[in-house]
Amino acid sequence: MSAELSFLTYTIVLTIFLWVPYILNLISVGGLINAVSYPENPAPLAGWALRLKAAHYNAVENLVAFAPLVIIVEISGISSGATALCCAVYFITRIVHALSYTFAIPWLRTISFAISFFAMLGIVYQILTAF
Repeated sequence: MSAELSFLTYTIVLTIFLWVPYILNLISVGGLINAVSYPENPAPLAGWALRLKAAHYNAVENLVAFAPLVIIVEISGISSGATALCCAVYFITRIVHALSYTFAIPWLRTISFAISFFAMLGIVYQILTAF
């Protein structure tokens, strides 16, 4: 498996597990029955859990753009050191983004998001200049 597909896989694994901590918080504040139902007045999540939930949504939204870019690189056979580096940077900054969002570190959150965005633009550049 290429480095790009490996980092895509790591990113997917990160994204599919980001929900676990905030659901555990939901269970701890409202109980299991309320967590699996639709209570009229649900207990509020902790601040960190709300932020992690938002980080999870952001990760899903960005995965929708990142995954096809990696697939285009693979199908086109244009994998390179540059595309691998962009994928690695994307994955690492998504971890930093989730943690900094959860722990309310605003500058780091914004910077990590911006770097992940530019990593995707780097992949776009590699795709567009390969043809």
